[in-house]
Amino acid sequence: MSTDAGSTPRQQDGAPPVQLPDTGAGPAAAPAGAVPAAVRAQLLATEHWGLLASRSTAQSEVLTRISMFLTFTSASVVSVALVGQATKFSEPFFLLAATVLCIDVAMGLLTQVRVINVAHEDLMYVTAMNRLRGAYVDLDPGVAPYLMAGYHDDQAGMDTTYYFFGGRSKFSHVAGSSMLFIITANGALLGMLAGVLLAVLGAGTITSFLAGAAVGLAFIAWSSVSGARSYQGILRRHTPLSPTPAAPGP
Repeated sequence: MSTDAGSTPRQQDGAPPVQLPDTGAGPAAAPAGAVPAAVRAQLLATEHWGLLASRSTAQSEVLTRISMFLTFTSASVVSVALVGQATKFSEPFFLLAATVLCIDVAMGLLTQVRVINVAHEDLMYVTAMNRLRGAYVDLDPGVAPYLMAGYHDDQAGMDTTYYFFGGRSKFSHVAGSSMLFIITANGALLGMLAGVLLAVLGAGTITSFLAGAAVGLAFIAWSSVSGARSYQGILRRHTPLSPTPAAPGP
């Protein structure tokens, strides 16, 4: 057997065949520039873990913000009550209460903005992870029956990921959300602030109570509708890469 520079070994007459290592560069190899399926799976899994970590961090951060807001609000309300007992609920008490409630409302509105932003970010993360699961199914269609979370990046797929078993109403999902919780808390604070301000201006107890309740309910309604519209706006602007197939006809 002899070799030439830059050439492959040649078999001598009567010598056993030479076995060359399989480098994947033969005629049956993948086209130039193609990424092996195993490498694609690793890249997708890395992206998936990054999204999971980001989603977990965002949820932890917003729950901490809500806890801080509730702690601050409860402490300030207790302080106002103690001052009210000391001042026998005289005019200075109402001025102090209005000031403290203004601060509470400001803190609550800032927290509400963050909660709504995180709700949008959570939708973003769920959509991205659904798209990655769709890529897993493209790599190996046999895994599809074992995925309980959605692998279509449209609204139907997102609903599947939020609740695997299906059948839960959207009202239940919204009513139990952190967004509606913080909206309701801020509505109560705004209602109390409106009532206290009217009392400072000389309005009667019933008038202050009814006006405060109206302000609080109006804020809850406006914030809920605004949040729903922003959520639907995100879905309208989103173009699914792997939409849920239409149900077969009868």
